[in-house]
Amino acid sequence: MNIYKLKYTDKETALADFISKGIYTEELVYGQGIQAVVEIGLIEEVEGYHYDIMAIQDIDFGSNEIVVTNPKHNFAGYE
Repeated sequence: MNIYKLKYTDKETALADFISKGIYTEELVYGQGIQAVVEIGLIEEVEGYHYDIMAIQDIDFGSNEIVVTNPKHNFAGYE
């Protein structure tokens, strides 16, 4: 299982990227292999719109993937 912590400038940019990568379909339904998408939302102290994604497959999110030292969310059983 792959856990991704992501940061985008805004929600619209994130959703467009998710649709282009097959995370969501155009109807905002999970794409194949996507187990969960958690919208953390705007975190002002780190200036960005955050999401956590759990997926079976490897996905390249480029510079939107971040390392978090003080997470606001964790998937149970996956630190």
